[in-house]
Amino acid sequence: MSGTKPRRAGMARLWELAFQKKFLTISACVLAVASTALSFTPFVAVYYIIRELVGHFADLSALNAAYLTRLGWLACGGAAVAILLNFFALMCSHVAAFITMYQLKLDFTRHIASLPLGFHSANSTGKLRKIVDENIEKLETFIAHQLPDLAGSLAMPLAALVILFWFDWRLGLASFVSIALAYFIQMTAFGQKAAQTFIKNYQDSLEEMNNAAVEYVRGISVVKAFNQTIFSFRKFYETIKNYGRFCLNYTMSFETYMTLFMLIIGHVYLFLIPVIILLAGGAADYAQFALAAVFYLIFSVSLATPFTKLMYVSRTGQQIADGIARMDKVLDVPPLAETRSPRTAAEYSVSFENVSFTYNAAGEAVALSGVSFTAKQGEVTALVGPSGSGKSTLAHLIPRFYDAASGAVKIGGVDIRDMSSEYLLGLVSFVFQDVFLFKQSIAENILIGNKNASHQEMLAAAKAAQCHEFIQKLPQGYDTVIGARNIHLSGGEKQRLVLARAMLKNAPILVLDEATAFADPENEQKIQWAFEQLMRNKTVIIIAHRLSTVRGADNIVVIEKGRVAEQGTHDQLAAAQGCYSRMWAQYTGALNWTLASGGKEQHV
Repeated sequence: MSGTKPRRAGMARLWELAFQKKFLTISACVLAVASTALSFTPFVAVYYIIRELVGHFADLSALNAAYLTRLGWLACGGAAVAILLNFFALMCSHVAAFITMYQLKLDFTRHIASLPLGFHSANSTGKLRKIVDENIEKLETFIAHQLPDLAGSLAMPLAALVILFWFDWRLGLASFVSIALAYFIQMTAFGQKAAQTFIKNYQDSLEEMNNAAVEYVRGISVVKAFNQTIFSFRKFYETIKNYGRFCLNYTMSFETYMTLFMLIIGHVYLFLIPVIILLAGGAADYAQFALAAVFYLIFSVSLATPFTKLMYVSRTGQQIADGIARMDKVLDVPPLAETRSPRTAAEYSVSFENVSFTYNAAGEAVALSGVSFTAKQGEVTALVGPSGSGKSTLAHLIPRFYDAASGAVKIGGVDIRDMSSEYLLGLVSFVFQDVFLFKQSIAENILIGNKNASHQEMLAAAKAAQCHEFIQKLPQGYDTVIGARNIHLSGGEKQRLVLARAMLKNAPILVLDEATAFADPENEQKIQWAFEQLMRNKTVIIIAHRLSTVRGADNIVVIEKGRVAEQGTHDQLAAAQGCYSRMWAQYTGALNWTLASGGKEQHV
C-alpha cells in the first residue's frame, strides 16, 4: 500500500511476527538455550565419574568419594535445572504465542470485514477459513513450541560439537565429518527444483481441498436428494486424489535422500569404530583412550535427536512462512477508501446518477451501464427485470458492498463515498433472499438488528414480523438455539426472523430482496401489513420477481441488461407495451398453468 513500509517476506516476515513480543520470545529462546546446555551436564559428569573409576580400578579404596558425590549431584542437578528452565521457556513462548495469535486473528478478521463484498465473491470461504484456522494457528505452534525447540536445537549441536572436540579432537573430527555428510545429503535433497516448489503446491492443494470440502458440505442436501455419493461429487473427490498423489510422489522423491540421512545421523558410531581401531595401537595411555572411545560411542547415539529436530523445525518454518505470505496477501488488499471529512444526509432519498459497474478490474462483463433513477423517501421503489439484469447489484451498491466504476450513488444528495462506512451501514436495513442465521438463540439473532434494544422492543419486532406465534411453540421460546438439538426452522420462518431483525434496526432505508418469497398466503398478507407500518417515512427499495408483490409500488424501475429500460407506476408501464408489459403478461399467464396427469402442462 502506498505511503506504508513494504512488508517483509519469507522467513524474515516469520521472524518479525515471532518476535512481536520481544521480551517474552527472547526470554524463551535464552531459557531454551540454557536448558539445552545444561542437559549435557549428566554426560560430562558421567564421563568424569567413569574416568575416576577406571583410574582407581585396581584400588577402589583410593576413590575420591566426595568428588564422585559432587559429580553425581552435578548430573542430577543439571538435569533438574534443565527441565525447570525448559518449563519456564515454554511458559514464556506460550504467552507470547497466544497474544500474537489473538492479535493476528483479530486484525485479520477486522480487515476482511472492512473489504468490499467483491473481495469475498472472488475469494472462497475455504481459503479464508484455512488462513484463520490453519495458517495463523501454525504460527502459534511455531512460537509456542518450535521456536524454543529451534533455539535449543541450534545450541545443542554447537554444545555437542564443543564436547566432541574437547575430550579427543580426532574422534570429534570423525563424528563431525559424519554429521556434515548427513547434512550435505539433506541440503542436496531440499535443493532440488521439485523441493523448491513443494511448499507452494502443498498450500495450494490444501486450499483447493478446503474449498471443495466447504462446497460439498453446503451441497450435501442435493447430493443426498439425488442419491449420490462423495465419488459423484467430482471436484471434492478429485482434489482429495490429487492431494494424496502429490504428497505421495513428493515423499517418494526423498526416499533415497532421507534414508541415507537417517542412516548416517543415527549411526555416527559406524564412522567412529574404524578411527578408534586405527588410533588404538598408537595410544600413549590406552586406558584413557579406551575411556574416551567408549564415551564417544555412547554419546554419538544421542546426536541423532538434536540434529533431526533441527532439520524438521527448519523445514516447518518454511511452510509456516508460506502460510503467512498468504495471510499478508489478503492483508495487503486495501479496504474501501474512507473520506477524511465525513458528511451526513438531511433526508434519505436514494439516487443513482449515471452509475456503471463491472465485477472485474479489466472492465469485462459489464453489470450496470449508465443507470439513473431516484428512490424517494416515503415511497416504495421496485426493481424488476429478468434474472441477471443487475437488480441485486444495484442494491449492493447502496451500502458500498461495491463501489461504482463511474457515476455516483447518493443519499439525500450526498455521495455515499463522502459518508463514513459506519454511518452509511446504519442507514440501511437489508432482507436478502439468502437467509443467514447464526447458531445462537432466537432472541440473539433478532437483536443483531439493534444490540441496544430492550426485550420489549425485540418482542414488538418479532410480533410485527409474524414470528411470535411460532417462536412460542419452540422448546425454549426466544432462548431456543437455532440448529441445536434438532431445532430447525422452515424457509418462511427464517425469512420472518430476518425481517424482524430489520424491523428492530428501524433504519431509514429498507432494501427487500423477495422478502415474502417463503411466506404462505395467510402470513404474506400479515407481513404486507407489517411492511406498511415499517415503511412509513422510509425509503423502500424492493427487488421482486413476483410482480404481484410490487403492483402497488410508487415507482417501478425495469432493469434490462444492466440498463434502465423504463420506469413508472404499474398502470403506466402496463399500458406502455414495453418490457414490463411483456413481463406482466408472462407472469399472469403462468398463474393459469398447471400440471395434468402424465406431466403435461395444461392451460386453465
